[in-house]
Amino acid sequence: QVQLVESGGGLVQAGGSLRLSCAASGSFFRINAMGWYRQAPGKQRVLVATITGGVITNSADSVKGRVTVARDNAKNTVYLQMNGLKPEGTAVYYCNAESIGVTFKVYDCWGQGTQVTVSS
Repeated sequence: QVQLVESGGGLVQAGGSLRLSCAASGSFFRINAMGWYRQAPGKQRVLVATITGGVITNSADSVKGRVTVARDNAKNTVYLQMNGLKPEGTAVYYCNAESIGVTFKVYDCWGQGTQVTVSS
């Protein structure tokens, strides 16, 4: 199983930038994809962006052009670079990983989240 730990959240002014990190650890054969989701207060968790096979996929329209996702396979870490942050970006940001376990079962795992607060 994969354990995910997010970091890099904090308070930032509108228009500012943050770089979130998600480090994966544990026992697994391979991570197929990793991604970022966010959940604002009182709202459902929604997609921010994902990366599969080194290619950014499934990015939300609301963040296109303002976020980039990079994966460091050697470190089992995925990064979310967010620029031009808006107040509506205030949310808990969660890392997700689709992994293949040592028994070749597919797992969908989540981190605990990191808080991002964008002030006006």
